[in-house]
Amino acid sequence: MGIGSNKEEAKKVFDLYYEKGGNFFDTANVYNFGESERFLGDYVSDKRSDVVVATKYTINTTAMQTDKRLNPNFGGNHRKSLVENLNKSLKRLNMSYIDILYVHAFEYRTLIEEIMRSLDDVLYIAASDVPSWVLTRSNTIAELHGWSFLTGKYTRKSTTNLKSNYRDRSVTSHSKDEKNWEILDEVIAVSKEIGVTNWIQQKPGITSPIIGARTVTQLEENLESLEFKLTPEQMKRLDDVSKPTGREIPFPYSLIDKLDKHLGKNIEVPDKFGPIATTYNYGRLY
Repeated sequence: MGIGSNKEEAKKVFDLYYEKGGNFFDTANVYNFGESERFLGDYVSDKRSDVVVATKYTINTTAMQTDKRLNPNFGGNHRKSLVENLNKSLKRLNMSYIDILYVHAFEYRTLIEEIMRSLDDVLYIAASDVPSWVLTRSNTIAELHGWSFLTGKYTRKSTTNLKSNYRDRSVTSHSKDEKNWEILDEVIAVSKEIGVTNWIQQKPGITSPIIGARTVTQLEENLESLEFKLTPEQMKRLDDVSKPTGREIPFPYSLIDKLDKHLGKNIEVPDKFGPIATTYNYGRLY
């Protein structure tokens, strides 16, 4: 929310989503440099008891700091980062509490034990872009202690014409991988056969796909994906073309590998994607 839409258009999208029964709203401290949280806070101010609000902390950016040097204390999973960012998020959202706080990404610097202790002050905790072994260990610690490239907007040509401040972000990084274009080509082929597609919505285990609706029309189109099914043959084609080759860095390591520009220093993805990494600096506590 707040990326690509002005406040008035975003409010229309919010109202339609809420009217259709939506009550879960996800944002992050760095989305649109804090404007997303401010927008959302205004929209839900008279509905606070009826909605669930989630935000995130971890990622560092100079755009949100008065001192344009990258402040290592602003980013990372450590307790100081959590407290600082949670307080700032509460002010932007104009709320006294947040329902769900996400660890936005795992940074291989802060002990999992410290992260779990620090998440003590929110109603519910969650994790985004975190390896499965970290979640498993975190759950064990908690128990012991008792505590979008597929939108149709992007083509092989269009990614060269993006606004300069978005040119080096995730869309263009995805466009450099030929396999992503092969997946997109098949998605387009299937969608042309029936006029629509809801591939992600229909996959087993997906509770809610993340949609990037910027306008009311786009949200209406996304909601219509609940009203039809792709054939088994169409699902198989899409699943086959998107099957990992074994050569790519698997998610979330692929994302973690790209975050160094936001966090201060180079990142080294662990060998064989195990639990050990050597150089990580989301925000070392100085």
